[in-house]
Amino acid sequence: MDVERLKAIVEGLLFVAGDQGVEARQLASILNLDMEEVIALMDEMKKNFLDQNRGLQIIEVAQSYQFTTRPEFADYLEKMARTPSHSTLSQAALETLAIVAYRQPITRMEIEEIRGVKCDHALSTLNSKNLIRETGRAEAIGRPILYGTTREFLEYFGLRSLDDLPPAPEFSAEEEFDDEYLFGHKSSNETA
Repeated sequence: MDVERLKAIVEGLLFVAGDQGVEARQLASILNLDMEEVIALMDEMKKNFLDQNRGLQIIEVAQSYQFTTRPEFADYLEKMARTPSHSTLSQAALETLAIVAYRQPITRMEIEEIRGVKCDHALSTLNSKNLIRETGRAEAIGRPILYGTTREFLEYFGLRSLDDLPPAPEFSAEEEFDDEYLFGHKSSNETA
């Protein structure tokens, strides 16, 4: 196999491995190379990334290779982290958001009763995207948090107010939500 193809394969493996990285012996096994060849390949790739002034670098941490961003770009990455994300929402997040939109204010337990599954991750995602917020506490044992939608929710779906939501659909717990049906259209902010 030619070296450029090996490098491309290694890039894919490093990308998929994420923060855990890939050990040299694992690369050797996957690529059918000996350890010396893997180490030489990785050294060459590290040098190539630096010489080409790429946004990523390859480092070795705890005997594993992984991609990281270059430290000199930290300011830009921090700005991106603070910028609200308008990426598409998962099915679970859309279902949770629809329930909050139509039933607000609502507690996590009430959402989970409707969905039939836990919704902690979906609530966290929606909260981080500023599509929902805590609106208060319920007058119940433990004073659970109440959730409601935000102005960003209205902007995301192109609504002037909650009155612009289509009538609440009748559905059973087994039926899946369809965001296009619930909100009338795909958001202009969604990516394909």
